[in-house]
Amino acid sequence: MPHSGGRVSARLPDFPWDQLGPYKARAAAHPGGLINLSMGTPVDPVPEPVQAALAAAGDAPGYPTTAGTPELRSAISAYLSDRFGVPGTAGVLPTIGSKELVAGLPAQLGLGPADLVVIPQLAYPTYAVGARLAGAQCLTADSLTAIGPRRVALLWLNSPANPTGKILPVTHLRKVVAWARERGVIVASDECYLELGGAEQPVSILHPDVSDGDLTGLLAVHSLSKRSNLAGYRAGFVAGDPALVAELLAVRKHAGLIVPTPVQAAMTAALRDPAHVDAQRQRYDRRRELLRAALGSAGFTIEHSQAGLYLWATRDEDCWQTVEFLAERGILVSPGTFYGPAGGRHVRVALTATDAHVADAADRLAG
Repeated sequence: MPHSGGRVSARLPDFPWDQLGPYKARAAAHPGGLINLSMGTPVDPVPEPVQAALAAAGDAPGYPTTAGTPELRSAISAYLSDRFGVPGTAGVLPTIGSKELVAGLPAQLGLGPADLVVIPQLAYPTYAVGARLAGAQCLTADSLTAIGPRRVALLWLNSPANPTGKILPVTHLRKVVAWARERGVIVASDECYLELGGAEQPVSILHPDVSDGDLTGLLAVHSLSKRSNLAGYRAGFVAGDPALVAELLAVRKHAGLIVPTPVQAAMTAALRDPAHVDAQRQRYDRRRELLRAALGSAGFTIEHSQAGLYLWATRDEDCWQTVEFLAERGILVSPGTFYGPAGGRHVRVALTATDAHVADAADRLAG
């Protein structure tokens, strides 16, 4: 393989979920079969109006537009305004799901070896992957004081958080935005779980209560995978500072990072139909409460987990012991160390299983 700087993959960690192979095999050997709660993969049906929109747009022989169709851009803007109070001045750009945007954002913003990316201590692994792909430095920190005097180029937030389900309050978001503006730092907020709040409603970083109506230096990343069961469609978008969004568009045009036309039509339909999102949220709420009670009865402590798709659970032991304990009951979960060393005594339990499988998991925990 001709190269001058070595293999790109050498910069990256092993893919975390590959380590679960032996535990998956053990869980699959359970007489009742495997209940996979290790990944946030939706299992509920794609809403019928979304399927219909995809099919109706199937005759699409020409190239799609990177910026998104006028209908999609309008639907994104209206959705952000109606649902989350985001100003209509926000730039919007469809993405091929959210993961590719997270992984590519540092490089697409021009970051390199001299730049520092800050991510949460417990975090979606792809934040760090994006920094590594750009050759940038990466620091984990949950407080601004922990960053110290170092010059930061990009800071990631995630609320509701993966893996913990924690919601960041408006006061914290405002503090981060003020700090970042004093230093010229771009703040990217992963808001893929924003629709899946509980009694405490999460707030977008683009909301005027946080931004004071000024979107400079702010980006919000959204996904339709969880709210609309569209993980298989690869449907997401980024919104915020019009200048930053325009720069991303200019780069992505050259890279061919384009959402297919039928998927853009499906996204438009999904964003215009809030009813299916409310129904899906209620499904996850029911599953959350059933699993929360079952895990509590089995000796687990549940921390945070107010929103999102996961329960952050501990038996106050090494997380791999907990993974093994659950695998013996046919239940596969993710060890907390997938999300950082601070997760060493926790596991992440996903709510993305059918009602029948969630009920079965609860029964196995009771046994």
